[in-house]
Amino acid sequence: MAIRSDIRIEEEMVSVLKGDGTEVDKKREPQLSEGDLKHLYYLMLLTRTVDDRMLRMQRQGRVGFYISSLGEEAAHIGSAFALDKNDWIFPQYREPGAAFLRGMPLVNYMCQIFGNSGDYIKGRQMPNHYAYRPGKYLSVSSPVGTQIPQAVGFAWGGKIRKEKFATLVYFGDGATSQGDFHVGLNFAGVFKVPTIFFCKNNQWAISVPLSRQTASRNLAIKALAYGIAGVRVDGNDLLAVIAVTREAVERARQGEGATLIEAVTYRMGAHSTSDDPRIYANQAKADQWKPKDPLHRFQRYLESKGIWNPKLEEELTQKITQEIGQALQEAEALPPPPVESLFDDVYEKVPSFLSEQRSEALQNQSGHKKE
Repeated sequence: MAIRSDIRIEEEMVSVLKGDGTEVDKKREPQLSEGDLKHLYYLMLLTRTVDDRMLRMQRQGRVGFYISSLGEEAAHIGSAFALDKNDWIFPQYREPGAAFLRGMPLVNYMCQIFGNSGDYIKGRQMPNHYAYRPGKYLSVSSPVGTQIPQAVGFAWGGKIRKEKFATLVYFGDGATSQGDFHVGLNFAGVFKVPTIFFCKNNQWAISVPLSRQTASRNLAIKALAYGIAGVRVDGNDLLAVIAVTREAVERARQGEGATLIEAVTYRMGAHSTSDDPRIYANQAKADQWKPKDPLHRFQRYLESKGIWNPKLEEELTQKITQEIGQALQEAEALPPPPVESLFDDVYEKVPSFLSEQRSEALQNQSGHKKE
């Protein structure tokens, strides 16, 4: 049986920034304004600084749990930037920069980490499971891969209603071993659903290496089995990520269906604050990835274009430090979610038994306060 000729599988890794970021592939370099370039650098620096601050706060006992995106900033910020404002994002839990790009206020991000009354989700999710509806950024889910068929179903519904949007769903290499991955890509292939499957291959599924996830020579090649396009990209190259995601979005808009993007990167830190990678990871391999730091490569690219300089770095660092300090001050001052919020968003029309439980909870709370 012949393989469909319209299926595009690009296994050779796409890159725009060569080496340290000073050499550029002009053919695939996305044309961005100076303002956009500065904003993208600001978002990458903001994301890294927020991660660093939250990790230190967790060690101080001020935050219960945190998941860092260290080393993966280019992958999620670049791909989110390539979307249209009407497109929807189905996140994993390591994409804070995409939420910031979509306009999520820093203080509300902090509130979700604290789980207080300023949290959009009313303290119902664990830290790093944020959502921002105004930015079409859906809630994170802990079970691995569940967001994949959700993103496909949402896009399929939009296609049926003839609405013009695509969905982008983030997941890690570990999720490719889950049934939800197969279900999502298979359905998207059959019905030409406008979904971009963005796999951040950071080489680790907590402590399980990529070699224990698949026998395929890469993850992008898996797209062939589902009849969708597949491409590998240097996930530490912001410009390459923007370029391939834009191409995938354009394919989706033209009715050509879904694309699986394998963004090859490396998890530079622990899986979470509950993990110690020294037990299972080879430090020598991590050291090999340090020169590929996405923030530093993009910085050198901007410097070669006469955009970045030490003065700009100082200004952005000062601005970000002030923004984080103010957001933390506001977020830490807020109380826990009110007790009655437990009964919100359960039913469209509140049944009598739930109203009774709500009244009882408020009475008990009032009694405790008097004591």
